[in-house]
Amino acid sequence: MARTDIARRVYNHTWKLDPIVRSLLDTDFYKLLMLQMIWGMYPKVDATFTLINRTTSVRLADEIDEGELREQLDHARTLRFTKKEMIWLGGNTFYGRKQIFEPEFLAWLEDFRLPDYELTKRDGQYELSFPGPWMYTTLWEIPALAIINELRSRAAMRSFGQFALDVLYARAKAKMWAKTERLKALPGIRISDFGTRRRHSFLWQRWCVEALKEGIGEAFTGTSNVLLAMDNDLEALGTNAHELPMVFAALANSVEELRQAPYKVLQDWQRYYGGNLLIVLPDTFGTAAFLRDAPDWIADWTGFRPDSAPPIEGGEKILAWWREKGRDLKQKLLIFSDGLEVETIEETYKHFRGKVRMSFGWGTNLTNDFEGCAPTETNSLDAISLVCKVSEANGRPAVKLSDNPAKSTGDEKEIKRYLRIFGEKGRVEQLVKV
Repeated sequence: MARTDIARRVYNHTWKLDPIVRSLLDTDFYKLLMLQMIWGMYPKVDATFTLINRTTSVRLADEIDEGELREQLDHARTLRFTKKEMIWLGGNTFYGRKQIFEPEFLAWLEDFRLPDYELTKRDGQYELSFPGPWMYTTLWEIPALAIINELRSRAAMRSFGQFALDVLYARAKAKMWAKTERLKALPGIRISDFGTRRRHSFLWQRWCVEALKEGIGEAFTGTSNVLLAMDNDLEALGTNAHELPMVFAALANSVEELRQAPYKVLQDWQRYYGGNLLIVLPDTFGTAAFLRDAPDWIADWTGFRPDSAPPIEGGEKILAWWREKGRDLKQKLLIFSDGLEVETIEETYKHFRGKVRMSFGWGTNLTNDFEGCAPTETNSLDAISLVCKVSEANGRPAVKLSDNPAKSTGDEKEIKRYLRIFGEKGRVEQLVKV
């Protein structure tokens, strides 16, 4: 396949040539897995997703034109799953399983379209939300983030000439390839692309995925981006996310139901999926609280994805818990994925090598590291910490506590209530860059 000249394409592009979201498959695989469970078990639950810019110093509404934002969001609403995409979803093997998606679910998905959105401005920021039935609003998260991030990078590059763009992408490619060479030197490492949500652009993410495929060979295990997995004959990777326990907790009718919400999610997940899809995401309301109250059967799951604690510290706590439960650590899997840079990957790999199986989901610092690459001084191409989280479910406020208080989301009063129930043990504030 001929490679796209990204610099020329950016220089020449018009919106009609380059819509940001080209397909409903341009999303993370875990969104489709979660969607099937939501469709099957919680079709009557409403959930609102809301954009949150944690990098408050960046005034998105000043950088991104509202008309362009609406055009891109409206374009995404015109998309439908194509016949080719439906055949691939129905016939492909995922995580060693054929027909992971039920025929009835796929039949429903054929007519899926993204619901409407609400968009206003306040104090230099966009207030963007997606209210409606959970089984529709959940698929807005990834395209909304991709649209905002790419519009921001397009705006930053608008004044660049063709040679300046050539230099920009040449430097970014060299920077990314140097990281690839360092990773290649780590025997047995397993790296996957988790960079869709905060990528510089779709074309750049595609370049990074293709470069990793060539650069580290079998050490590259796949991508969370379903469209890129399909187009590049790669594994589509991902399991579940914070939104499930956030919604379950919001729907709880008692303190005990709230405490049990993270485990009820896993019980429901196990009904749909098994094997390598049994990965625990423990930090929604704090990893320490999760491990303290976790039933023994969770120790039989394949692995954990520690997300917001420092990787070595968070991983060691999980290893200690497995030891306490009498499990063989070498049969277990840790998936690290939070704000990883090459140095963090190297350090974590060396620390855990030989103790436990591990893999790394490389996100923003793979697909959006343009720091220092522009030929003129600008920080408008630097990645920011942008998320799109559940803000309410069936009219009730939703909360995420996280191991890092800087990543908490939700109403302050509700956050305090959750902290009284789950506790603050193990929560350490750290700077959130991406």
